[in-house]
Amino acid sequence: GNKKLSWRDDQQRFRDYLQKPLGKRKLSTITKSMLTRVLSDAERQGKSVGTVRQIRALASSLFTKAVDWGYLPASPATDLKVSGTSVSRDRFLQPDELARFFEAVVAEPNETVRDLVLLALLTGARRSNVCAMHWREIDLKAGVWKIKRTKNGEPQTITLSPEAVEILRARQAATANGFVFPGTGKTGHIAEPRKGFARILERAGIPHGRDTENGMVLHDLRRTLGSWQARTGASLAIIGKSLNHKSQQATAIYARLDLDPVRQSVNTATAAMF
Repeated sequence: GNKKLSWRDDQQRFRDYLQKPLGKRKLSTITKSMLTRVLSDAERQGKSVGTVRQIRALASSLFTKAVDWGYLPASPATDLKVSGTSVSRDRFLQPDELARFFEAVVAEPNETVRDLVLLALLTGARRSNVCAMHWREIDLKAGVWKIKRTKNGEPQTITLSPEAVEILRARQAATANGFVFPGTGKTGHIAEPRKGFARILERAGIPHGRDTENGMVLHDLRRTLGSWQARTGASLAIIGKSLNHKSQQATAIYARLDLDPVRQSVNTATAAMF
């Protein structure tokens, strides 16, 4: 249903992990050990524990439905175990990478990709929201972008920095009244800028991909904004609000990131006392 914003993610997960090993089998022949193998294969490919848990949850809900509808007497997905602990990614652009990254972005011949990647960095918004950005959500005069619904189900108001406003102004004439990043697909907007992002990273000499050693993915730009907020002394509450985090856990990664503002305040206080 339209309530479930992760519907497309589930379809993708089904295609990536369940369809090949299980898709052609009769429901009644699928066993718990087959599902366990699917999960351990995903772990072996280096998928995060979070991803493996999502595959397990998808399998569980599919087989529960099959039982509800009378196709199976019991679900083979009951009590599936996932080993390991969830590791939150904490990859972001480091100071020495940032200059190379900006140069590589500016050199990107595809303007749409260039602007999309820059706005992803400057707003810290999730990829799906940046791709689907629409002019009716944007007020350039006030410098705000109001997203009605984000991945966590909450609306979000994002403040647009002067740099972000400048990029949007330049796009306005060509795309006014529609999507900021129009696409040729069904949705009417760009769906997946992965190839363009990979090109930019290659130009910058930065590894690309979740499964690559020290690799960056587009989502890490969101984290990059948070990390620079932390570096420049923003509180965790403010970072959490600007990135639209529902839980404090999601923001906690920035606490261990950079203690310079803390060190500075302690040093200042100490100097003052002495």
